[in-house]
Amino acid sequence: MSDQPTVSDIFRRALEMRQANPGASYKDVEAQIVSEFGGTPLPLTAFLTIPEYDNIAPEEDWTAGLPIVLRGIQNDDWNDVAHGIIISLEQVENYPKESGREDDPAKEWRNRDKGIAGAEEKNLDKWMPADLMAMAKRNVK
Repeated sequence: MSDQPTVSDIFRRALEMRQANPGASYKDVEAQIVSEFGGTPLPLTAFLTIPEYDNIAPEEDWTAGLPIVLRGIQNDDWNDVAHGIIISLEQVENYPKESGREDDPAKEWRNRDKGIAGAEEKNLDKWMPADLMAMAKRNVK
């Protein structure tokens, strides 16, 4: 581990802790984060993100604790940083359990094409010549 961890580094470590001891409480993991990282420099605010979770959970879930992490960084407080990481961890862990993966094809409400299919067809009919449209449909099939 480098001298200055990123928020992603700390989050991945929290995930490792939960995998190694699934029965551990979030408070235990939070205390372990403070214990392991407390003596290191706080993360840079430029890296205040957990981008690998973009396709796993909605942004509002994986970013839930980041304002608290930012407050901890600004106040030089590892307890706030750890607490914010735990909030994001809890949200990311609970999202798949409660609603399945965001990219699950069975979740029709997440199908962004469903709501625009009619308008898309109407516009294609209006703006695309019939012979070009026929050629496009043949190529798609």
